[in-house]
Amino acid sequence: MVKTLEQAKRHKKIRSLNEALESGSLDQVARILNRGLSPSDIAHLLESTPPKERSVLWQLVDKELEGEILQYLSDEVRTDFLSKLNPQELISITEDFETDDLADVLQQLPEKVIQEVLDAMDLQDRQRIEEVLSYAEDTAGGLMNTDAITIRPDISIDVVLRYLRRHRSLPEMTDKLLVVNRKDEFIGVLSINKMLVSSPSSTVREVMDTEAVTIAVSTPETEVANLFERRDLVSAPVLSSDGRLLGRITIDDVVDVIRDDADHSLMSMAGLDEDDDTFTPIIKTAKRRAVWLGINLITAFIASAVIGLFEATIEKVVALAVLMPIVASMGGIAGSQALTLVIRSMAVGQISRNNLGWLLNREFIVGILNGCLWALIVAGAAIAWFNDLTIGVIIAVALLINLIVAAVAGTMLPVLLRARNIDPALAGGVILTTITDVVGFLSFLGLATIVYA
Repeated sequence: MVKTLEQAKRHKKIRSLNEALESGSLDQVARILNRGLSPSDIAHLLESTPPKERSVLWQLVDKELEGEILQYLSDEVRTDFLSKLNPQELISITEDFETDDLADVLQQLPEKVIQEVLDAMDLQDRQRIEEVLSYAEDTAGGLMNTDAITIRPDISIDVVLRYLRRHRSLPEMTDKLLVVNRKDEFIGVLSINKMLVSSPSSTVREVMDTEAVTIAVSTPETEVANLFERRDLVSAPVLSSDGRLLGRITIDDVVDVIRDDADHSLMSMAGLDEDDDTFTPIIKTAKRRAVWLGINLITAFIASAVIGLFEATIEKVVALAVLMPIVASMGGIAGSQALTLVIRSMAVGQISRNNLGWLLNREFIVGILNGCLWALIVAGAAIAWFNDLTIGVIIAVALLINLIVAAVAGTMLPVLLRARNIDPALAGGVILTTITDVVGFLSFLGLATIVYA
């Protein structure tokens, strides 16, 4: 109920803001923005606003709120705002950013700007940022934060508590303290819960956990997300190849990875970038989509060329022109089902060499069963429609062939594409559609040509 009331209040404030914006009352807009909405709500509002109005809203935001708002914005919108700032303004606006968030921001900027920002930082902050920037963005090193609190194993719990009280606050998502030796080599973790219920005289070594989950710095971010999901982690230490503690990854960053992966899969199937801004200018949007439309046009010409090979047969039996889209469409749907399942399973790490054979065999059998079922149904409909037993048999056989091929192709395509470092979500759908169209038309029109020749 509380959540519902909060949502109602927020929607009311946003409605009032929109009304004030339409009436041109900028003072009222600024008051609602900076006093009535949270930074996350302002970020959502900015992303939901066309460029011209977005620029006006951003100018009305209080300077002290800008940094926090930026952390909630999508990459494209955030980069657009940051590109208009000089290095000193960048440092000022991002001074409260965590190391990993600041690294993400810098990676979206030109190399010259990155260097200017780094040069303007103090030595300690620059070293932390440079360390994170030295790792690929899509690895544990690119995700990690260097704000971990470390302790030695030979001190008492009482000393740890006194040490923590010297901090004004603990880093966000601190559910455990990381135990290291004098060489910064990771030894174990001391959970906050364990520390609070342990005797103050106990040493860290006596109560720490030496079997804690750790993450190698080169681990891909998708594997990191899967590990957090399987083990219900809030945070996890990141180690170098020689066991030295480099930092930690927290659940808020992993949620971003999961969301970005989901956006990537969804948008890639349409040839779009997951960071595409809903209100990107017309020319920029048209350019991005033109590439994908061109690729699809090529595949359409391939399918049309196959149909052209059987032009004489189609002219002889007009019913073929009416029925052939059914064969291609059914194959496309069956293939998409298998393709989507495999891409999703690969994303969560469920597919390996050991189980790929079983999965392929299952999809092959499913293709046969569904092929037989729908071949009979479509054949019956075709016979009743055109009063022609022959055409019913032809479409039944063609449909069976295409559904089997679609199931196998949908299963194997993501695996083959991933092996060649090609994104299955981006290329799989186009290739699969081409395969099912070509096989569908070839089998249906080819069989018809043989029978009616």
